[in-house]
Amino acid sequence: QVRLVQTGGGLVQTGGSLRLSCAASGRTFSNYHMAWFRRSPGKEREYVAAISSSGDSTWYADAVKGRFTISRDNAQNTVELQMNSLKLEDSAVYYCAASENYYPFGQYDFWGQGTQVTVSS
Repeated sequence: QVRLVQTGGGLVQTGGSLRLSCAASGRTFSNYHMAWFRRSPGKEREYVAAISSSGDSTWYADAVKGRFTISRDNAQNTVELQMNSLKLEDSAVYYCAASENYYPFGQYDFWGQGTQVTVSS
């Protein structure tokens, strides 16, 4: 079992920045590929970014490419999502997730509790 606890998020104006963090405990963090997803009201869950278990490969959705950066620290068992130049459409509940076998796409087995990001005009 991997426990994921998220921090960060909140309210920001358009063009602003936020950082989301996800701290893992339980199994060996460096064995897991990590990702961030988001869900807005009335929309399906959206895949935002992913990072391989070693951290040497990343993937981004077109909607966030160039604005968001995913990173991880395997010594600290954390993964972060730095979000810059935020847009109204980035407002959502964001979730971190862990997968032992799949990167960047596939089944993610463990999920954080979710954190709200609200971008206002």
